Amino acid sequence: MPPPDQSTDSDDRETAFRPAIDAHTHLFPDRLAAAIQRALSAETDWEFSTPTARADIEDVLCSAGVEAYVALPYAHEPGLASDLNDWLLEQAADSEFLIPFATVHPDDEEPAAVVREAFEAGARGVKIHCPVQECRPADSRLEPALEVAVDYDRPITYHGGTAPMYEGSPYVGADVFEELLESYPELRVCCAHMGTYETDRFLAFAREYETVYLDTTFAMSTSAPETMGFDPSSISDATLVECSGSIMYGSDFPNIPYPYRNERAGLLDRELPQEAARDIFSRTAVEYLGLDDDPGSSG
Repeated sequence: MPPPDQSTDSDDRETAFRPAIDAHTHLFPDRLAAAIQRALSAETDWEFSTPTARADIEDVLCSAGVEAYVALPYAHEPGLASDLNDWLLEQAADSEFLIPFATVHPDDEEPAAVVREAFEAGARGVKIHCPVQECRPADSRLEPALEVAVDYDRPITYHGGTAPMYEGSPYVGADVFEELLESYPELRVCCAHMGTYETDRFLAFAREYETVYLDTTFAMSTSAPETMGFDPSSISDATLVECSGSIMYGSDFPNIPYPYRNERAGLLDRELPQEAARDIFSRTAVEYLGLDDDPGSSG
């Protein structure tokens, strides 16, 4: 039996992908993982058949050629972040290729302490889900945590765009993200999902600021037109090549209502130059995460 999620891809296309870093995945305790998928289903017409346990997630990623993956937690309520960070760090200790991020809630009593303790314990960065946590990227309540990230030279990945269901939210969008860039130009940040639905503005940020990154998660999937009403072809090959040093591959796995291969298939079909492909699938993430080793360096 062939490994799952691999048999439909040609050898040439898989060579372009492997080895890869998936810079945007999620790993939560079982009950929380189930609750998140139920909430997503209630807001959309998505149905999930993906595994949520770490071992099962890693089986899918390994079979696809992923050699390292970033798990992004987020706390829905104050007072939960520290325990969630500790749990994810424990999971990472038992994994050969899980890169843990931390989270912090804007209403935590000591957000700086939450982030500092997580960094000291091995967290590589921070995830902020602005619409879920009801905070702007540069929210004054988060300032102590942002300062710690600057001090430790650690990145922050934001859900900072309006997709897929937050176009009316005051917490997301290019205007409020620009407040962050003006206030913390030295902070390394990623706006997930290519900044959809304002991709042109976010790509302009990536061109202007060396510290701004985007990830391809969900937006560049072959399923994006159906799942989020976004056409990946609206971002040209030339743009991907030009900005490849600021764009990272990501998947949102396991919170995707389609096969994992759909995340990479469209990117591989473009047959980008080898250097641009290696940037997107691994090298840009190495730089963003501040890693010592690039899994794609020998690929």
